Amino acid sequence: MRLRTALLATALTTAPVAATMATTITGPYVDIGGGYDLTQTQHLHDFDNDRLEKGYVNHAPAASQADVRDTYSPSMHYRERVRHGDGWTGFASFGWGFGNGLRAEVEGAYNWSGLSGMTFSQGGPRGGSTTGRTQGSDRSYGGFINVLYDIDLKRLFNIDVPVTPFVGVGAGYLWQNVSSNTVLASNSSLNLRQHGTNGSFAYQGIVGAAYDIPGVAGLQMTTEYRMVGQVESFSMGNITQSYNANYGADNSHPSYDHRFNHQFIVGVRYAFNTAPPPPPPAPAIVPPAPTMARTYLVFFDWDGALLTGRAREIVAQAAQASSHVQTTRIEVNGYTDNSAAQPGPRGQQYNLGLSLRRADSVKAELIRDGVPASAIGVQGYGEARPLVPTGPDTREPQNRRVEIILH
Repeated sequence: MRLRTALLATALTTAPVAATMATTITGPYVDIGGGYDLTQTQHLHDFDNDRLEKGYVNHAPAASQADVRDTYSPSMHYRERVRHGDGWTGFASFGWGFGNGLRAEVEGAYNWSGLSGMTFSQGGPRGGSTTGRTQGSDRSYGGFINVLYDIDLKRLFNIDVPVTPFVGVGAGYLWQNVSSNTVLASNSSLNLRQHGTNGSFAYQGIVGAAYDIPGVAGLQMTTEYRMVGQVESFSMGNITQSYNANYGADNSHPSYDHRFNHQFIVGVRYAFNTAPPPPPPAPAIVPPAPTMARTYLVFFDWDGALLTGRAREIVAQAAQASSHVQTTRIEVNGYTDNSAAQPGPRGQQYNLGLSLRRADSVKAELIRDGVPASAIGVQGYGEARPLVPTGPDTREPQNRRVEIILH
């Protein structure tokens, strides 16, 4: 009944809860825990009958020595069943996580359980059994080296919960210490006392789950079930069983069989190198592709700076485009051909001024069409930068122009 209740409690505590993605341990960590221990009934064997027989015979009355010799004959041995009551367990461990789910740790453990009763049976001519009430305790302590594997639910099954199931195995060494006194119910004159310590190889299997604690990186609560087995040597000279009866008293050295502990544990684990996950990278800001400058050409009559009807239409188009397309500035550049109204060296200087008057005419028209004056830059280049290359003193209509450039 106790075993079923503890299993149910462990199953309920391992139910997943909603939060962020579970932690995978990388680097050092510490783990402590404790809980309920249920030790299975153990069996003992005692083969020291030559010594028992001599001890009881020597202390028995002369009339009873034959009966004692027959009862404790060398062909007989004792079998005992030791029943355990409720107990508890505790452990502390230091380990290292490799970042891929595998962990290795060194653990120190302590287990305690009360002893509730003993059944004593014997073989031979006077074989039989009797049950006694036991007072005392049984404890074991030692260490393990464990290897565990954390099951990453997100990576393996795409389940995003703050729970990490784990499984593991361990091997080590445990010392068992016994201190008990049993009064046999059918023979109140016979007391059995056991005391002493013996060590042997031990192993364990582990299954459990870790739960991330919100707001504290690396801190987890754990629940787990452990089955601990301890291999007992057949010659346990360090545990002594004392017999105290009407015929006298003597000691023997019983042998315990395999010991099994079922443990249901709640603990806390802290991983030192666990940092909160980095925030997701900010979306890359892609600058808009630079827009090509739009150019409008306005042409003029020879030696003229007045806008024609067609020229005014082109200026209006440029003004309208500047209001629909994001425009940072507007260039208005004036040009002339390489002919001049004034002959001689003063011709180039005259054309430079003529190109600037043409640019000012276009600027004034843009302002009338709603373009702010502050957005317009004016420049005159004269005969420089011809649109169509020509010979000297050539009246080329396409070179008599103003360029409206929207940036």
